Amino acid sequence: MFHSSYFSSEIPPECRYCRFGFFSSDGVHILCEKKGVVDPFSSCKKYRYAPLKRIPQRPKPLPQFDSGDFEL
Repeated sequence: MFHSSYFSSEIPPECRYCRFGFFSSDGVHILCEKKGVVDPFSSCKKYRYAPLKRIPQRPKPLPQFDSGDFEL
């Protein structure tokens, strides 16, 4: 069965993924509806995960191969 990493329990609670948090105009701090201005990596007891706010990491690029890698 396919499990999406958007809803994984291994995602740490961070204010940047919270339903109540929004990035400030400087892009560094989070404006929280409950706590005010907070650090993006912090969390509180009001934390509610919002999967659409999460931007997944890009996959690592594949290494470049040449014809010598495929010879026996």
